[in-house]
Amino acid sequence: MKIIYSFFYLVCTLCISLTAQAQTYSLLIKGGHVIDPKNGIDKVMDVALNDSIVAKVAGHIDSKLAKQVIDATGFYVTPGLIDLHTHHFFGTVPDRYLCNSYEALPPDGFTFRCGVTTVVDAGSPGWKTFKTYKEQTIKHSKTRVFTFLNIVGEGMRGGPYEQNPEDMNAKMTALVIQQNPEAIGIKVAHYSGADWTPIDRAVEAGKLANAPVMIDFGQHDPPLSLKELLLDKLRPGDIFTHVFAHVPGRMSIVDDNGKVFPYIWEAQKRGIVFDVGHGGGSFSFAQSVAATKAGFFPQTISTDLHTGSMNSGMKDMDNVMSKMLNLGMSLQKIIAASTWEPARTIHKEEYGHLTEGAIADIAILNLRKGSFGFTDAAGLRMNGDKKLECELTILGGEIVYDLNGISKPEWSEK
Repeated sequence: MKIIYSFFYLVCTLCISLTAQAQTYSLLIKGGHVIDPKNGIDKVMDVALNDSIVAKVAGHIDSKLAKQVIDATGFYVTPGLIDLHTHHFFGTVPDRYLCNSYEALPPDGFTFRCGVTTVVDAGSPGWKTFKTYKEQTIKHSKTRVFTFLNIVGEGMRGGPYEQNPEDMNAKMTALVIQQNPEAIGIKVAHYSGADWTPIDRAVEAGKLANAPVMIDFGQHDPPLSLKELLLDKLRPGDIFTHVFAHVPGRMSIVDDNGKVFPYIWEAQKRGIVFDVGHGGGSFSFAQSVAATKAGFFPQTISTDLHTGSMNSGMKDMDNVMSKMLNLGMSLQKIIAASTWEPARTIHKEEYGHLTEGAIADIAILNLRKGSFGFTDAAGLRMNGDKKLECELTILGGEIVYDLNGISKPEWSEK
């Protein structure tokens, strides 16, 4: 009897061992429509993870090889979304606008629920305030956080602080970028002077640090030439955000007859990156509808997330992507503009794709059909019949958001 028991025990142990060895993958996403622009994938495929990395992407992967399986049938599976324009220098210091104050937002509450795994703060800190930003925001966020440094050393404090050319130091800005991998570029915003000083110094810092420059252009009195900015001042790879804005003190990309200015096409061909940067006041249907009807689409999609935009027409990344979808931008281009293109723009090409061996950042998206309303900065509504909704988000192989519990075992009353 003891011999039989010992034999049975050995067989069971062997079976358990073989099963464990057979489970090659930590997680398997089955049956989703994979869109991975970098690798040219746009079809139903399976995606297997091995802890924090993408292990395999194939037409069929046996479920028995995975410890956990998620059925993504009917959903889109994409790289984790990258929001190129956000404001996350949240703090409690009064009267500092988006620099360590109340109108900025902590990342984790506004990213994973939208499929966003990486954000790029658009100039909330400057070189003088970056250390505080790193300690408060970057080190305390699960979301992967990068930032453009404001050319103003104090950062985006608002008011007269952003009008001070004496606090626009190209060399110190470049030095902080060179010393900190989380600082990836330079931002210019809110300057109302009729001169090119902030832009020239930002481009100088960009050259010193080999980093891109993002421009929030406007409010100049008198207005500066948008054509000169795009064709003469900026370099290929630099970013023009708020592309569909229609605001005082800034030339728009569409003329009074609804035609895209020829130099806009020329600038895009030259390599200037046009970014949505929706925000609370920087997205106009008068601009976006005319531009997209003409076939002009931005290379990157972003939110300009802060308290002033999240509860207005912008809302979140999925809503902005949905607007572009209803404006005629293809889903494939929308995913590219929200993953691989922003990764390339900030020179972080290890992100934004599902290449085998890459970091496993993944968004599972539901494309809903129905009747939806979208509003612009002027408070005007556009109706649409398509809307993207995040079903599940994975950051570095970890499930960090699951809207309907598709990764969980089903409960049943016994």
